[in-house]
Amino acid sequence: MIATVGIIGGGAWGTALAVAAASAGREVILWARDPDTVTAINRTHENTRHLLGIRLDPAITATTDLAAVARADLPVMAVPAQAMRAVVGEVGPLLRDGTPLLLTAKGLERETAKRMSVVVAEVAPHVVPAILSGPSFAADVASGLPTAVTIAAAEPDLALALCRAFAGPTFRPYAESDMIGVEIGGAIKNVLAIAAGIVVGRHLGASALAALMARGFAELRRLGEAIGARPETMMGLSGLGDLVLTCSGSQSRNFAYGETIGAGGSRSGDRLVEGIATAFVARDLARANGVEAPIIAAVAAILDGSLSIDAAIEGLLARPIRQEAG
Repeated sequence: MIATVGIIGGGAWGTALAVAAASAGREVILWARDPDTVTAINRTHENTRHLLGIRLDPAITATTDLAAVARADLPVMAVPAQAMRAVVGEVGPLLRDGTPLLLTAKGLERETAKRMSVVVAEVAPHVVPAILSGPSFAADVASGLPTAVTIAAAEPDLALALCRAFAGPTFRPYAESDMIGVEIGGAIKNVLAIAAGIVVGRHLGASALAALMARGFAELRRLGEAIGARPETMMGLSGLGDLVLTCSGSQSRNFAYGETIGAGGSRSGDRLVEGIATAFVARDLARANGVEAPIIAAVAAILDGSLSIDAAIEGLLARPIRQEAG
């Protein structure tokens, strides 16, 4: 029985998951490095830095004490992908053997090209990683708007138990055992969201955006299957569902970043734009596995400055005519 949930990460997504867990009847403790965030949550029941205007359940308590959060029945890692190894290195020694550790970052480690569950297995092999992914904006979840996600674990019974821990009136998790598919879907859709944002920022039209999403999903599916994902997972919430949401507007940091550079703005981005680092990893994974992924490759080339947006568009449209399937 999971009675307590400890959220590691006091950003918008960590706070939203704290709201979801509290709505499901769990006792929730939220860890943040920033003492001001902790003070605001405990005194005003609001994360004034990341979710301004959304009142939190007074039962949610915040702390800067990592050990206190690690004692929860279910610790949840709500930190960016590129910070996962370092933060798990901090919390890992505090976790009991066999503790499930729910990961929510949607990205691949840039230096190693590894999925988050693999990173955790290396840093803290005594815990049991699981993944939460799917179409979910933090503000929607925190506001109690209907949301469905996927929770994946290698053991189906664990996946179901984690779903029950988070299931509430407006938050619906579905269990899955295909961890590769769930992780790859969540990571690669961020790269495609940057591409979608570029299309919108460049005012290329709704037809171009629809084509980009459809052909981008074909690349996501091909790459996922090449490294062991199940096709049906790619068609689910953590694949197609998350892609549709993330390409739909500027609530997505990845889309907003793409929209900015599509309009001629700066290519510099913060660590919360997971698709930046993942673009290069995904491009290299596709090449290594013989997977054709021209949109992913174009995004990586635009981001490293080796290809202009106009040249990328011209190159994609000039590709040889072929059958659509595949």
